Amino acid sequence: MTATAERSWVGPSAPERLNILRNTKSIAIVGASDKPSRASYFVATYLLSSSPYKVYFVNPVAKEILGQPVYKSLADLPEVPDLVDVFRKHDDLPTVLDETLAVGAKTIWLQLGSWHEEVAAKAEAAGLNVVMDRCVKIEHARFHGGLHLAGFDTGVISSKRQLTA
Repeated sequence: MTATAERSWVGPSAPERLNILRNTKSIAIVGASDKPSRASYFVATYLLSSSPYKVYFVNPVAKEILGQPVYKSLADLPEVPDLVDVFRKHDDLPTVLDETLAVGAKTIWLQLGSWHEEVAAKAEAAGLNVVMDRCVKIEHARFHGGLHLAGFDTGVISSKRQLTA
């Protein structure tokens, strides 16, 4: 299946996603990047500064991200993460799922723009929570009143263009 195929899988509702996040103590970011321009870096920055989670970074080539050690694989982590947050290309998702199942994580979370029907079906059949095409940072912030931290909620509602200096 390609990323553009019709979507038939239905993900968890907002209360179910909130419950997943409430029951999560640790998150492994697979495909974490040390480049500030990458979404995974932005999410990592938020999670480290604004969430209660123990955050692990998984990347086979990076050594350190935001002052934290980076692990080559999920199997190398010092504990089993509750949630695996995936920033990898579509074709890599089945392998990431296999690694997630092998370590015993409870949830696989595919980031915004990431959708894989077969991965979702296999993960759910194995008893995992599955979230696709959503951002952990945005979901955590919306449930905890922090969307303003990233500039998403400025508190200003206006149809006028903002003047720039």
